[in-house]
Amino acid sequence: MTKGAYRRLFDLTGKAALVTGGLGILGRGFCAALADSGADVAVVDLDEAGARSFAAELAGTYGVRTIGIAADVADPASVAKMAEAAEAALGPLSILHNNAATKTGNVGDFLASVADYSLETWREVMAVNLDGMFLVAREVGGRMAERGRGSIIQTASIYGAYAPDQSIYEGSEYLGRRINTPPVYSASKAGVIGLTKYLATYWGARGVRVNTLTPGGVESGQNDTFRQRYGARVPLGRMADRDEMTGALIFLASDASSYITGQNILVDGGLSAW
Repeated sequence: MTKGAYRRLFDLTGKAALVTGGLGILGRGFCAALADSGADVAVVDLDEAGARSFAAELAGTYGVRTIGIAADVADPASVAKMAEAAEAALGPLSILHNNAATKTGNVGDFLASVADYSLETWREVMAVNLDGMFLVAREVGGRMAERGRGSIIQTASIYGAYAPDQSIYEGSEYLGRRINTPPVYSASKAGVIGLTKYLATYWGARGVRVNTLTPGGVESGQNDTFRQRYGARVPLGRMADRDEMTGALIFLASDASSYITGQNILVDGGLSAW
């Protein structure tokens, strides 16, 4: 390798990326990291005005091409329209960050106990967290497979790989509301990990890599009780900052990970090492 060749493995200049859930807690940082690494970025979210505004902000800051697109990832027609719009604006997509997830329109229903969890809420979450993952991967990944190249990164959660410790939720709050991790969240995120492995083997021979990015707990409005109890379970002794997820994304999106597929990259401060 010549001087600079290893560093250039992480360069995404000239590549087009699409990020679902682009306005979320982690989504904004993911979009910014891709743009800062040189990628043109399609910001996808339910909020069309917000997606367009943030896309324009990225273009102004990083000097890349962007587009903001409204899409419902649980709707096949909306997903197809999303992919068409992204490729019409940016060219063939070579990076997909399948990142969208939901807490539904009623957070109280989302955080209900196992005994009180409604099937309606369960299905609403699954429609986005798992059905949406499949629909977006099928649409964009299929296009990548036809061209013989692409990298798909799917966001899961530490609680899709490991069960939550219920004791850390005693006295814990998020933005002033008592919190827990509901069963549908763990089940849907575990499904993402399984879907990743399937698609990695399905498309591997056609040049499409598929990996999972699994964040541990990210600080985003939890109270001191939760932060302290969660941090006590982590070898690094704290929750993550949202920007600490972006390095793994750039690695998986870039040629630096060209021989990595079907893997679950846990960015969890060592929680899974206990």
